[in-house]
Amino acid sequence: MYEYKYVPVEREGWIFAEFPNYREIIDQEAAQGWRYAGWMPVDVTSGAMTKLDLIFEREV
Repeated sequence: MYEYKYVPVEREGWIFAEFPNYREIIDQEAAQGWRYAGWMPVDVTSGAMTKLDLIFEREV
């Protein structure tokens, strides 16, 4: 069985915008025993993704 954790990330800016610190978040969660499992869009505005959840899992 697994438990899941969702970490929200918001996009910064509009032109050539990116999701800041996503690599650092993944590294931090991995150091705490979480495995990166994927991502899911949370908010899409005018066809552009503005928020997403990074999804992590670990065995219970």
